[in-house]
Amino acid sequence: MGSTSAENTGTGSAGVGRRDLIKRSAALGLIAVPTMSFLSACASGGGGDDQDKAEAGEKTAKNPLGVNNSAQLEFVLFDGGFGKEYAEDAVKIYEKNFPDATVKFSATQKIQSTLQPRFNQGTPPDLIDNSGAEQMDMGVLVSKKQLADLTPLLDAPSYDDPDKKVRDTLRPGIVEMGQFNGEKVWIFYYAYTVYGVWYSQKALDSLDAEYPKTWDEMLAVCAKAKKKGMAGWTYAGKYPYYLPFSLYPMIGKVGGTEVLDAIDNLEPNAWKHPAVKACFEAYYELYQKGYVLKGTPGLDHIQSQTAWAKGDALFLPNGSWVENESANVIPADFDLAVSAPTGLDDSDKLPFGTIWASGGEPFIVPAKAKNGTGGMEQLRIMLSEASSKNFTAKVKSLTAFDGGTDGIELTPGLKSGVAALELAGDNVVNPRLQDWYVKLQKEQIGVGGLGEMMAGRLTPAEAIKKIQGYADDAAKDSSIEHYKHQ
Repeated sequence: MGSTSAENTGTGSAGVGRRDLIKRSAALGLIAVPTMSFLSACASGGGGDDQDKAEAGEKTAKNPLGVNNSAQLEFVLFDGGFGKEYAEDAVKIYEKNFPDATVKFSATQKIQSTLQPRFNQGTPPDLIDNSGAEQMDMGVLVSKKQLADLTPLLDAPSYDDPDKKVRDTLRPGIVEMGQFNGEKVWIFYYAYTVYGVWYSQKALDSLDAEYPKTWDEMLAVCAKAKKKGMAGWTYAGKYPYYLPFSLYPMIGKVGGTEVLDAIDNLEPNAWKHPAVKACFEAYYELYQKGYVLKGTPGLDHIQSQTAWAKGDALFLPNGSWVENESANVIPADFDLAVSAPTGLDDSDKLPFGTIWASGGEPFIVPAKAKNGTGGMEQLRIMLSEASSKNFTAKVKSLTAFDGGTDGIELTPGLKSGVAALELAGDNVVNPRLQDWYVKLQKEQIGVGGLGEMMAGRLTPAEAIKKIQGYADDAAKDSSIEHYKHQ
């Protein structure tokens, strides 16, 4: 996000607009927080040492990292919304450049359960796309020194122009996102994701409505949709950490980026800021008024996206991978669009258009990889203009490479995402909880807090109290590394 650490963001009395118009409902009772099959990365070292590593190859203009020409490369990809074809295409280039090397490529949705035992044994792959519901906790991986520093990749000549370093070809913020309290870069985010509220422009036009800029307008649009038999919203109820894709930038819009920074920094009472309270109450009102698709708390991401694509709901909080992930269910005339989150009113700190956009699809090279240099070279290939264009054309999303869209006919969602970034200008936020504290973000804030609130089992005040408790526990937990905006 680029902003500095916040000042005190406790329970001040500064007005944030419409919060007095949003009424708290009575508590509907507490239930036990559902558990998730989410495990933190283990600190165990075991197995593998420098003797197992591939010998360095000769550094040349075509091989600036000094990859061993005959060493095997193992590459494990998360098989998610972007599919695997883009990576397979990049592997073919690696194989062409290093014909004596064998590449073992595989794709899985079970990153954690498949790879954690191998980290524990000291025999991890050389390159991993650490993404999805079973993402390994990157904060833990970094703190336990299980990742290789990617600075050699960033300082290497770019694939297309030897006079430009790889780092000089990247979109703003990509390098910083991979850093954790220091200059070293542990994670490389390959995709560039636009998070926000996704919808069908055709459906919105059928309601004779424009995308709402204030919360009163949002409620009015949802009321129109309800009269026509369409829910206002749906979301991945089984994975309610999708809700922050629109909720967090709304909080930043209402209260300023310093509120999000304080939350990321685990500052005391950060979740008790009036902007947080107002935004939670706004979202809760969607539930209270029956504007959330019935059964949403039981839907996973695919089911909610399918219902939305069928026209059962108008709005969906998600990331730009949704266009590719839902390609088989989105009608040809859907006219997919994305917008920055609706705000409260004209008292918001930041203008309409404030959006969350950042690096996505985190790639890592394990410290104990046998051919980590090969893993970095595979990433260098993927950051060529040709590979970047191939990714964008095939999966309808931008990459970390600053360019790669010339000559490509942009799909509706991608075109809308680019327009949203242009509208945002400098008002782009980048909350870090999801990569600094994975368990806190997904299991506790997402499932235990927001998921319970949007299912009507917690009031906003109860959800905030619960989430602040989770954050306070994380701040006091000496077993985990803590990070702050610099």
